[in-house]
Amino acid sequence: MLSLIGFLTILTIVILLIRGKVQPIIAMVLIPILGAFIAGFGLGEIGEFFNEGISTVIDVAVMFIFAILFFGVMSDAGLFDPLINKMVALSRGNIIAVSVATVFIAAIAHLDGSGASTFLITIPALLPLYRRLNMNPYLLLLLIAGSAAIMNMVPWAGPLGRTASVLGEDVTDLWYPLIPVQIIGMILMIGIAVFLGFREKKKVEQRFGKVEAAALENTTKDIDADSTYDEKASSNENPNARPKLLWINTIIALGVIALLVSGIIPAGLAFMIGLGFALPINYPKMKDQTERIKAHASSALTMATIILAAGTFLGILTGTGMMDAIAEDGVKIMPEAVGPYLHLVIGFLGVPLDLLTSTDAYYFGLLPVVEQIASGFGVESVSTAYAMVIGNIVGTFVSPLAPAVWLALGLSGLEMGRHIKYSLPWLWGLSIVLVIIAVFLGVI
Repeated sequence: MLSLIGFLTILTIVILLIRGKVQPIIAMVLIPILGAFIAGFGLGEIGEFFNEGISTVIDVAVMFIFAILFFGVMSDAGLFDPLINKMVALSRGNIIAVSVATVFIAAIAHLDGSGASTFLITIPALLPLYRRLNMNPYLLLLLIAGSAAIMNMVPWAGPLGRTASVLGEDVTDLWYPLIPVQIIGMILMIGIAVFLGFREKKKVEQRFGKVEAAALENTTKDIDADSTYDEKASSNENPNARPKLLWINTIIALGVIALLVSGIIPAGLAFMIGLGFALPINYPKMKDQTERIKAHASSALTMATIILAAGTFLGILTGTGMMDAIAEDGVKIMPEAVGPYLHLVIGFLGVPLDLLTSTDAYYFGLLPVVEQIASGFGVESVSTAYAMVIGNIVGTFVSPLAPAVWLALGLSGLEMGRHIKYSLPWLWGLSIVLVIIAVFLGVI
């Protein structure tokens, strides 16, 4: 009975999240409480489950708040602008170089872990270039989506934070084994960019003849292949940019990343320190500091509330014993030959599952169940988590359930159906290859 209540609780949450009927915080708080009442638990016991659940995710929530604020301020100050503009300038006139540059630009733009800001930075900068060269704009979306998805494994992005909250693990500890996977993933993305760049070049030459570099003159007003980054132009486009403080901001950003990689202090504290330096250095006036915090507070608090709601959800399901009951019954009904490989099966299906489930539904609904069942067959929890993260994350920006994808389509004037048709085979193939590589590396 307990396992049935737990299963129906999770199923209800997943359906509500998939259909977009309510905010995640509503589904992940009210439905588990209702399930606990039906299972015979009282408010006092539910309160204890809440405290236990929140204690497992509070560090992740704090990290998200200050990570989003820190990278938001760094982006406002123009930290990434020179490198992105220089890459655009150096790649103009060469279809293959443009394709490869797209991978690097998307990776840099996604350092803040936000899909929306990545598309806002990359598409307006690169789409005129693609159009001038008669390149397929769906190639642009594919390369941005794949590169941003690989970068989305960083601890301050959503998927790993959600995973950490489910497992009760430190998010930076989860990230360390994924760094080699990210590096290999970016190398594979460069390979895909080169291959598709050659293919695109042949198509363009067949339809329009050879494209010369000179054809790109006047493609953009502010970027020239022979010029360096124009501080004045950047400041005019972005009133919050601080080009004269570029090197100081670079040092601050590298310092924060070094602290994260070293693991000397918690990730939340590293971002707090970084934000503490970045705000007064770039915006000495109190009014400007307040405006920058307000500009990014919505994103920061939205992610933090989802993580805290997930803590409530997991605390109740764990405290009531529903998760254990689901795992025990799942092991009983599952064929013994499948059990030890369940995490790999779900990992291989991660990208198509992303088309059917939202990110919250996948990590807060499916991951706990798979983890519990797989652990019954002797599979370590982190191994299950890595298989599901690596298998799913590559498809993040091809899913119609991801709001950032609709933003990308709006910015580029493209269609969701054609984006899925063009990008899905490549991204699904990439995810399967990365899961297999992770197995050989011992990550899974």
